[in-house]
Amino acid sequence: MGLFMILFTFLGGITLSAQSSVNGSLSRKAGTLETTLLTFLTGTMFLTIFILFFGKGNVLALLDAPKWQLSAAFLGTMYLLLTVMAVPRIGVIGTTISGIAGQLVIGLIIDHFGWFNSLVIELDSKRIFALLFMLIALYFIYKGNKRSNQETEAL
Repeated sequence: MGLFMILFTFLGGITLSAQSSVNGSLSRKAGTLETTLLTFLTGTMFLTIFILFFGKGNVLALLDAPKWQLSAAFLGTMYLLLTVMAVPRIGVIGTTISGIAGQLVIGLIIDHFGWFNSLVIELDSKRIFALLFMLIALYFIYKGNKRSNQETEAL
């Protein structure tokens, strides 16, 4: 089952980068907030249909959840909004690697301290090296993007 979850999240990453690229292009024409709104309205429509046909829970139970857990909706909205803003300026890969680096940093902290009722996984040298390599990758991608932008502007 673990391998399937890795493959599913890999596929999710592919769709996320594709979405970022499309949203970045759309935001140039329609605007950042408008593009973000369209994404959430479309998602709401599809999820409503999925819940009607496949839902097994109680949507109203969301109202009984601890208020801090409801902040996830705001965090997801902010992530999408910031991504839509970044793609036209730093490209898909710059945006994606920056987002992944941010996820890695906070993920290591959350795991280490067990925040939000998560599994406690100690910060060790392997995880620190993973973070270091991700930050190195971010540096080289940023430098490559900057060089490509300068070459494009020179033409």
